[in-house]
Amino acid sequence: MAGNSQRQGATRKGGAKKGAKVGTGGHSRKSLEGRGPTPKAEERTYHPAYKRKVAADKRRAAETGAGARKGVARGTRKATGGAEVVAGRNAVVEALRSDVPATAVHMAERIEHDDRTREILELASIKGVRLLESSRGALDQLTEGSVHQGVAMEVPPYEYASIDDLLDAAAESGEPPLIVALDSVTDPRNLGAVLRSAGAFGAHGVLVPSRRTASLTASAWKVSAGAAARVPVAKETNLARTLTDLKKAGLFVVGLDAGGDTTVRELAFSTDPLVVVVGSEGKGLSRLVREACDAVASIPMSSSVESLNAGVAAGITLYEVSQARAAAATA
Repeated sequence: MAGNSQRQGATRKGGAKKGAKVGTGGHSRKSLEGRGPTPKAEERTYHPAYKRKVAADKRRAAETGAGARKGVARGTRKATGGAEVVAGRNAVVEALRSDVPATAVHMAERIEHDDRTREILELASIKGVRLLESSRGALDQLTEGSVHQGVAMEVPPYEYASIDDLLDAAAESGEPPLIVALDSVTDPRNLGAVLRSAGAFGAHGVLVPSRRTASLTASAWKVSAGAAARVPVAKETNLARTLTDLKKAGLFVVGLDAGGDTTVRELAFSTDPLVVVVGSEGKGLSRLVREACDAVASIPMSSSVESLNAGVAAGITLYEVSQARAAAATA
């Protein structure tokens, strides 16, 4: 009967009323919320990238356990522990020719040999360097994506001396100490050039600070033309403080700068125990290092040239010092 609210189904249940409900806007916002970052392709088990990663891991594991073949050991990328990696056929053969120390030479599987790779194999065999055959993927990882042409070489980290070692070397030679210190010289090739000059003109070692300086890398070793094997390099935490300690030990400290008080040819301390400090080409000597110097000397040159790089400046100065010492010895 019309209007009879007591009949079956006449009343609506709570919440069944059509239309908007309280808080429907919040429901919409929740539906737009993300589900977190999307996993990488190789982390999704259903993705082809995951299957490729699993297969690559199995392949590397098989290579590690495989025996030697054709006189070349198989190997995969290992933690270098601070070692440097030289990549590329030309770079590796030049490094071996320059007697850069090496712990291992990696060659790609089924590599197409040429004159360079054959020379690399010969030099590595003569020098007793391990030869490892690696997959292209392992070489990519070892060289961190650099162009390696199927060849890479591991160079061990350089073992630095202390300043006491340099002074001991001078004492054993029976000559007044002659040390070259580098202040903010960041180019390894400049360090290599300084080492070459130091070896040529009788310096007892090179001093570098721990920070903001070039390290003795394969590049520096090559430029040194073998001098890195003969001239020790000491690394100290604070260059200015070390120079002050050397002054207390009886050495004179002379800095090289364009606005010097004297010239390297007229330097009064050449025959004395001496530290020659070379600054960076752009900024020269830092303030604290300059204050630690007994004198600042310059190299006369044409007005059209603003400055010399550290390697050239050190070479000229060491030559003048060696000439002064030779003249004093024959006088």
